Amino acid sequence: MSDDAAPLSVDTAVYKTLLESTQAIPWRIDLETMRFSYIGPQVERLLGWSPRSWVSVDDWVERMHPEDRERVVGFCIEQSRNGIDHEADYRALKADGSYVWIRDVVHVVRNGAGEGEALVGFMFDISERKKSEEKLMQLQRELEELSYQDGLTGVANRRLLDSVLESEWASAKRAGQPLSFIMLDIDCFKLYNDYYGHLAGDDCLRRVAQIVSTAAARPRDLLARFGGEEFALVLPETDLEAACQVAERCRAALADAAIPHRASDVSHLVTVSMGVATATPAEGGIPASLIEQADRRLYQAKQSGRDRIVGA
Repeated sequence: MSDDAAPLSVDTAVYKTLLESTQAIPWRIDLETMRFSYIGPQVERLLGWSPRSWVSVDDWVERMHPEDRERVVGFCIEQSRNGIDHEADYRALKADGSYVWIRDVVHVVRNGAGEGEALVGFMFDISERKKSEEKLMQLQRELEELSYQDGLTGVANRRLLDSVLESEWASAKRAGQPLSFIMLDIDCFKLYNDYYGHLAGDDCLRRVAQIVSTAAARPRDLLARFGGEEFALVLPETDLEAACQVAERCRAALADAAIPHRASDVSHLVTVSMGVATATPAEGGIPASLIEQADRRLYQAKQSGRDRIVGA
């Protein structure tokens, strides 16, 4: 035995002890055979599979969640063939049938000629991190939803209205379809607040929003609070006649609800005035012009005595 052999043997043993004392799972795959030449005993503690059961990359592939398999395997093969170090997150199958989130960090080992001869890496249990990430993403989604929601009535706010109107305008332009817009104003709402109080006024706004939302129930129809006591409806693929029918349904539904308004100059019940406009974006124009047209007709409805619909 050479003088260098003993120190080398000691170093190898030390390295092996260090590797196997970590929480991460070390492993090595020979690229020529695509078989595991080593995997740490930690794998059994985490996944329940004995190290002896990890024979080839096929075992690694089979013990991966089916939904992750194509994405992860394809990515890792491509990176390995190109000699690129990489990492991948996926769900690994445990011996008890459950799954745990794993992050594989992979390094390509090259021979003297610069050719890849092996892959070495570590598997990390990132389940808790994934749970935290998913919780954070859920909170972000909830915050995003809230940022597009009117805090009082729960319907869409002006921010979402503008975004949806722009999107639906572009869609209608491509398809050559009409797009309609309804502006709705609660009649004599200031008098309602003065007579019943602002808390009752807030409740009135919520009730009107809920009632109107039932009249435009298609998945792409959008009800939004435009501001104050004004609401707006975006009606994709809807011509003027059909939009006026929707407006009439809103008006009838409010009449059926019979919300008292003793201070109104129009009726003893809450009523609304509406302006209805339709455009065919393929013929030109911009979304703002549709809002302006509906707003002008709403003004006409109010000037004509309120509690009515103006659509032409």
